[in-house]
Amino acid sequence: MFDALTDKLQGVFSGLKGRGKLTESDIDSAMRAIRLSLLEADVSLPVVKQLTTAIKERATGDEVMSSITPDQQVVKIVNEELTRLMGGTNVSLAMSPTPPTVILMAGLQGSGKTTHTAKLARMLAAEGRAPLMVACDVRRPAAMEQLAVLGEQIDVPVHREDGATNPVKVAKDGIAAAKRTGRDVVLVDTAGRLTIDAEMMDELVAIRDAVKPTSVILVVDAMTGQTAVDVAVAFQDAVQFDGVILSKLDGDARGGAALSVRAVTGMPILFVGTGEKVDALEAFHPDRMASRILGMGDVLSLIERAQQNVDVDDAKRIEEKMRGGNLTLDDFLEQLRQVRKMGPIGQLMGMIPGVGQQAKMKDVEIDERRIDRVEAIISSMTLSERARPDIINGSRRRRIAEGSGTTVQEVNQLLAQFKQMQKLMKRMGKGGLPSMLGA
Repeated sequence: MFDALTDKLQGVFSGLKGRGKLTESDIDSAMRAIRLSLLEADVSLPVVKQLTTAIKERATGDEVMSSITPDQQVVKIVNEELTRLMGGTNVSLAMSPTPPTVILMAGLQGSGKTTHTAKLARMLAAEGRAPLMVACDVRRPAAMEQLAVLGEQIDVPVHREDGATNPVKVAKDGIAAAKRTGRDVVLVDTAGRLTIDAEMMDELVAIRDAVKPTSVILVVDAMTGQTAVDVAVAFQDAVQFDGVILSKLDGDARGGAALSVRAVTGMPILFVGTGEKVDALEAFHPDRMASRILGMGDVLSLIERAQQNVDVDDAKRIEEKMRGGNLTLDDFLEQLRQVRKMGPIGQLMGMIPGVGQQAKMKDVEIDERRIDRVEAIISSMTLSERARPDIINGSRRRRIAEGSGTTVQEVNQLLAQFKQMQKLMKRMGKGGLPSMLGA
């Protein structure tokens, strides 16, 4: 999402490198470039002024002017001010001391509200809680059905009342059902509209006043840029939400919403949606987001994803085989699938400091379809072929290519690369996922 902004900011910092001293003119020029970069990223104008004023004030002080590495000090200042702008520290979801915790989900139609209700429910269930989702969009049966389908996918019950016309009653009934069945968190999915209207807001306020939620969470579409901020302001005025989920943060947007929402509304960003799957939800950490924006990576989030998605025992076993040069194509396929559980490869690359930017500079594109083809090729092999690739002769290669919908050339390329990797791993005698997991 932040690629364009990251590139522009890195261009600004590159222009400051190698200078023993920075003049006030240098700082002014850098500030103009940063201001323009932020505006092009669709950051709110008042927020841009607030941020650049804070950066300039610090950049023209002794912190930079007397430093022997002024360019690094400027990067440090920008990082710290971006972090502060987005809230400074991670804010956890509030939980009621007396169950059930009631979370009221709000947002426009199309923002991803219903999907992120399920994502949050799944996250809470993984933490050992017992959530219940309540379908309160009584005007749209499709919305209730969507929540029911998502509930089945994540194994979380859904309270719905087909034919109901009163969303307040449905919400209250859902909370009563949670108390009866011992569910300790209730997520109330409310109605959305394509645009903000008084009827929707009145309905939200009525539900809020009736169920007295522990938290009201607003889901906003990060891809709508400045419009997302306008939506957040409107909801804050009418409903007074307690936190934000930014959806579609993995999309092709300019990123202004992530930098503006907290500063404009004063309410924290709690979570960010990083993909379409129900497990693609992460806690929002301002310091990590600032690092991503500046192209410095996000190793902590990468490690957390690995811990959540990779089986340590399997990783240890594969590492031992790699050290001995005994890795099979079955092992390789298993490791590839575990890594893919962590998210799109390009997204993971962007979390490694410097790697994402180097890839972009070299015009390297991470094509997920190529990885799909690798999986298809290996899946088209017999068990003996995966264990002993050396037996794969010309006729076998043609059969594998036909079975996987690829070409013999692609099969040859995979086998050659795998052979090189086996030699490399045997020579290195170390590596693998357990080191990432701290095992």
